[in-house]
Amino acid sequence: MRAMSGCSRANVYTKVPDGGWGWAVAGAFFFVEVFTYGVIKSFGVFFNELVGYFDESNSRISWIISICVFVMTFTAPLSTVLSNRFGHRPVVMVGGLLISTGMMAASFARSVGEMYVAIGLISGLGYCLTFLPTVTILSQYFERRRSLVTAVASTGECFAVFAFAPAITALNDLIGWRCCLLMVGALQLNIVVCGSLLRPITIKPPDVAKSPAKGEALESAYMLENEQTLTSIDSIDSGVEVSTSPKNLPTGLKPARSPEPPRERKETAERPEPEPLLDFSVLRNPSFICYALFGLFATLGFFAPSLYIIPLSLSLGIDRELSPYMLSAMAISEVFGRIGAGWILNKKPVRKIYIELAFVALLCVALLAFPFAWNFGGLMACSVFFGGMLGTVTGTHIPLVAEDDIVGIDKMASGVGVYVFIQSVAGLAGPPLGGVLVDWTQNYGSAFYSCAAGMALGALFLALVRPCKRGLGKEKPAAGHHPLCQDAKELPVDFLEMDLARAEGLSKSCQSLNEAPSNGIL
Repeated sequence: MRAMSGCSRANVYTKVPDGGWGWAVAGAFFFVEVFTYGVIKSFGVFFNELVGYFDESNSRISWIISICVFVMTFTAPLSTVLSNRFGHRPVVMVGGLLISTGMMAASFARSVGEMYVAIGLISGLGYCLTFLPTVTILSQYFERRRSLVTAVASTGECFAVFAFAPAITALNDLIGWRCCLLMVGALQLNIVVCGSLLRPITIKPPDVAKSPAKGEALESAYMLENEQTLTSIDSIDSGVEVSTSPKNLPTGLKPARSPEPPRERKETAERPEPEPLLDFSVLRNPSFICYALFGLFATLGFFAPSLYIIPLSLSLGIDRELSPYMLSAMAISEVFGRIGAGWILNKKPVRKIYIELAFVALLCVALLAFPFAWNFGGLMACSVFFGGMLGTVTGTHIPLVAEDDIVGIDKMASGVGVYVFIQSVAGLAGPPLGGVLVDWTQNYGSAFYSCAAGMALGALFLALVRPCKRGLGKEKPAAGHHPLCQDAKELPVDFLEMDLARAEGLSKSCQSLNEAPSNGIL
């Protein structure tokens, strides 16, 4: 019992540990990625099987993943609110139960509509309650190594796609898609175990309140001396000498102390205001708005390629047994892309926003290359290139919300919730838009054009993030708030004529500074 209670308590550090229990959280995040995004990206192996079984169009089958991604991103603010209210651990554990329940229920579906409810709504909500709290608490355990650790831990989905794609294809041929979904749902129960490892973290800096105690005592002594001196001077003018000095009091009497303020009132005044469960003030930040629009359009190119790569290979006459290896090659190259991106961002040769912009531009080029492939070698090369570039973007775009160019670490939880919520529209429209283009052109390569167009728009808004941040930093100081004037207001009042004259002269100088034109100050 004592060991369990110790695991349930928050980890208290004087600064961000950049390790410690954070390594266990990183391992939990790795397996959360395996059973969330790894399963979503591997769902393409069921695509043709479901089209033939339910006798539905490509666009209607693609709505299964679209609804799932939409619910996962649309309910992101709910995930933030629940995590701030109840903690990350119980939210992730409940999310794991929902994911497993939805996937198992889908194995008994009799129509596409039931698949929409099971995988789209139930599992989609579980994905949201699982992924976002895990990546948020992982970012709180790391600061200097945050980009690298998050990138490496997020490779779980890549290894999952590498393993799941051929394994599920073989199982599908052996026992059918229904039993495959049932087995995947049972494996996803491991998310509950991962959630139990997410111990909360509390950062309490060392107590520095004791250091200025001497200065405060000295200032209080000066104020008492001034008060006593002024009282004596006034009494002498009236003909009676009265002093509050202890030597003038009768023997046996002690000077009366001023009544101390009630402790309860003091504690009430010092008690901080409770933080909101979801801080929408990030929407007043222009740089965050541009970054959210980048995520909105870039999401069009995140999920559709992995959904349509196998149908594209089959349409080109590539053997059905070789098609799943496209996803495997994409997954392996994505591992190197994520680790490489994390290493580069950790070195910070330039601002991280500029590095991310270069990654997004290369990802757009990779998407445009797919329609020009005509054989197995060409598709494999495109898959490797796309996987590497996809890893550089998907492994870094959410942790970048914690950077000062966006919202900062203090508002990361609310920033990520709102950011992913805005992505929900693209998550819902991306795969069906590709399916409509495929049904209209009868060419699976056309689905990649819509992804490339969305990625190009995302790159445009990403390029505007830093200019918007620089624009906010050029605000002029308000009148009467010059730093010298602030210092003059904070000077302690002394009874000496010399100090009074000095304070008066400094006040006049501040007045002249405030009346001077703004360019003179700068």
